[in-house]
Amino acid sequence: MKFGGWQRLNAEYAQQFGIETPYWPPKAAQKSRIKEGWHNNAPISEEVTLNWNKWVRQTHRWLSIAFTVGVIVNTVAVVRGRYAGWVGLFALLPLALLLFTGLYLFVLPYAAKWRNERGTG
Repeated sequence: MKFGGWQRLNAEYAQQFGIETPYWPPKAAQKSRIKEGWHNNAPISEEVTLNWNKWVRQTHRWLSIAFTVGVIVNTVAVVRGRYAGWVGLFALLPLALLLFTGLYLFVLPYAAKWRNERGTG
């Protein structure tokens, strides 16, 4: 089977982390299976985990934008000579939240590998 684009990349990551490559049916088959209720037969825990990961990734992206804006505001305030201590919080608050979401995203591949090893052993 020939993998294209993201499927090949996912297969390479699966091989790198020593986990099984997921099977994705073609787009037409996915649509028909969802209509037949195939999606509803998936384990709920996996579905919730995917939604949680997606939410954390999206939050991390928006926090990085907020952090960048905060740094720009700080730089402009310093250049204009109007810097106040509270201006630094514009960058500090998103940075603190980025720490938690970043650590969670960092641990994800290791947790998946640990779960996979625990399940097969």
